[in-house]
Amino acid sequence: MAEKEVIRTDRAPGPFQGAPYNQAIRVGDLVFVAGQLGISLETGELAGASVQEQTEQIMENLGAILDAAGSGLDKLVKTTVFLLDLGDFSGMNEVYARRVGARPPARSTIGISALPSGALVEIEAVAHV
Repeated sequence: MAEKEVIRTDRAPGPFQGAPYNQAIRVGDLVFVAGQLGISLETGELAGASVQEQTEQIMENLGAILDAAGSGLDKLVKTTVFLLDLGDFSGMNEVYARRVGARPPARSTIGISALPSGALVEIEAVAHV
């Protein structure tokens, strides 16, 4: 089995409140990105109050982490989206579709009861390198 490589970048927020996980792990030609919230690197706060603003920031954070791993949003193969309110699906999907392009990855979307920091959406991802 390929060795596990920790991926870290200063271009995206680090682990939530010093929790014991990494932004991403690369194994062979796959990168597994931890769930990302719409946290702005500049402020350390959510990028906005809407699901669209938070999703936009998430995609920026995912892109920076994937770039650090030698990948990119165009190489996503699977994502999982966690939504606080499934009524926000279309708002999230509008931003998501624009950012992942014409060949989107496989995706699951799950409604949940709570997210850290009052976030409306969280996205985790697997990408090819």
